Amino acid sequence: MKYESGRSLIETLGVLAIAGILTAGTIATYNTIRNRQNRTIAVSQLEMIAKNTRLLMAMKGDYTGVSVDYLIKSGALKNDRAPLGSSEWSVTASVDGKEFLINLVGLSQSDCQYFTTVNLGWANGVTVNGYGTNPENYCLSTGNNKVSFVVQ
Repeated sequence: MKYESGRSLIETLGVLAIAGILTAGTIATYNTIRNRQNRTIAVSQLEMIAKNTRLLMAMKGDYTGVSVDYLIKSGALKNDRAPLGSSEWSVTASVDGKEFLINLVGLSQSDCQYFTTVNLGWANGVTVNGYGTNPENYCLSTGNNKVSFVVQ
């Protein structure tokens, strides 16, 4: 009687299937960790932008004229890279100049929902796509959300 050594095709396919499942799980975990890290870094950067803007504009008494370009020229920001979302972000003063807004655009629905639920001690409020009341209800699934942080 002849004995064959090696693995059968079924055994090999089973091993490949298990490896595929483990790889998919690893990739999903990696993406979750990466998104969490990007959000944590963004919150830290946003807090520094708010702090530096407050310090810079304190002597003036109001926030009129504040912008990303102004903050870069004064040294409060190193560059014009957005903390999160697209590069179309901005820092603007309110109409009365007593507060300013840090506006992030192009945020995904999950990033938008994150910023409406996280406690930001440095921000007095958050608006999503122009809505300040119950902003968590206005996050769009299209990935083109605008989140504004109101700072006094």
